[in-house]
Amino acid sequence: MASRWDYLFETKPVPLIDHLIEEVAKLLAKDLASWPPPVQEVDLEVGGQYAPIFTGEVPRPDRVVYDEALRLSRWELAREIDAYDDYMRNKRYLAHGLAPGDRLTLLFLNRWIVDQMLGLGEATENRVNRRLMQQCLDRLEARLRLVQTPFA
Repeated sequence: MASRWDYLFETKPVPLIDHLIEEVAKLLAKDLASWPPPVQEVDLEVGGQYAPIFTGEVPRPDRVVYDEALRLSRWELAREIDAYDDYMRNKRYLAHGLAPGDRLTLLFLNRWIVDQMLGLGEATENRVNRRLMQQCLDRLEARLRLVQTPFA
């Protein structure tokens, strides 16, 4: 008769990098559950355009803004500059259900997500490369889809 712990011995170990990516996705999903997501500092010269987000003037965006920010982040990490540029220049976000006023939050969330991913790459001395960062975004998106609130 097998003990209840036998399955642990029979399972394959999870590679460390997969575990890291899963944990990062968990942390980012938790950060995105609050609005605005936490930032360490805001440089008013560079990020001053985002000040309304931090003063509470901009309410939590709809779920579709998060989805579109992930799309932009994937393009940026994949260095698909033409797709990113076409999307923003031609305001393709409007065709995906965003309002003109969502542009600021879309850009902020995109910048926040990309900064988190690039920070992860830097912290791991680029062992987490852009391909792995995109896998992390896939897991983050899956986690956000599971969350009914506050994105419902």
